[in-house]
Amino acid sequence: MEYADHRIVAIQEAIDEAIESANDDTKSSSGDKHETGRAMAQLEQEKGSKQLSEALEFKSVLKKINPEQKSDKILLGSLVYTNKGAFYIAVAAGKIMIEGQTFFAISSVSPIALKLIGLSKNDKLIFNGNNYKIEEIV
Repeated sequence: MEYADHRIVAIQEAIDEAIESANDDTKSSSGDKHETGRAMAQLEQEKGSKQLSEALEFKSVLKKINPEQKSDKILLGSLVYTNKGAFYIAVAAGKIMIEGQTFFAISSVSPIALKLIGLSKNDKLIFNGNNYKIEEIV
């Protein structure tokens, strides 16, 4: 959640900066340069709005996870240890280091997560030519 909150704040600051830039450009520019500057600022605002929407969705998914929930099967919120690495089935946040251990935070709709969801300890799967064995589900 902290990661999501930081991301949301950073995106909002970028949007605010683009708005301020557009307003400053309106006050100090004229002609084609003015129009180009405003168009660039508008594109930055649109890009920021899309990123903000994605970040809010990211946070929404995280809120759905109950860290107290235990399951013998892999589901949203599971921490899955395999012979090829550890995966956190939640949101696509990439490689995360916690206390010296590497985890891969992946979206529940990513191709590998779709293959993992529903499996249990000791189950096996093949993904991209690699053989995975589920060693533990937390």
